[in-house]
Amino acid sequence: MLSRDEKERIEAEAGRYPSRRAALSEALMIAQEARGWLGDEALADAARELGISSASAESVATFYELVYRLPVGEHVIQICDSVSCWIRDGESILDHLRERLGVELGGTTADGLFTLVPAGCLGLCEAAPAAMIDGEAYGGLTTEKLDAILDGIRGRKRGDAAQR
Repeated sequence: MLSRDEKERIEAEAGRYPSRRAALSEALMIAQEARGWLGDEALADAARELGISSASAESVATFYELVYRLPVGEHVIQICDSVSCWIRDGESILDHLRERLGVELGGTTADGLFTLVPAGCLGLCEAAPAAMIDGEAYGGLTTEKLDAILDGIRGRKRGDAAQR
C-alpha cells in the first residue's frame, strides 16, 4: 500500500504532464524509494494511482535498469558493460567485484549489503571503466580504487543518510 506522501508525490508528478501515463516512470521510482525495490503490490498501487493497468506498468518497470523488481541489497552496484568499459579493462573490474563480494551479476551479498547488477551504459565512456553505486558515478576504476570505495561504504553505519 502506498503511503499518503507517496500518493501525493505521484499526483504532483502526474500534474506535470499532459497525460498521467507519462508520469509512470517517476511513479515507479517513488514507490520503489521507500522499499528499495518494487514488488508486485507497490507496482500495482502506482499503476492504479495513475489509472493504468498493472501490465502496462510492468512493461515500463522491466525496461528501466533503475527499477528493481526483486529485492536488492542496501547498496546497488551497477557495473557498466558498454564496449568502452570493456576495452579499458572493465572485465577485470567485474571479476574483482565478483570475487570480493562473492556474488555473480544479479546477486546480493550474504549480509544484504551489496547487489551487483550490469548497466548498459553509464555515459562515462571517457572515464572507463565505470560503475554507479547508489546513484553516484565512479570512473577510471582500478581494483584499488574500487576497494577503497567499497571499504568506505562498509565503514558506514546502516541507516546513515549517505546511504541509498
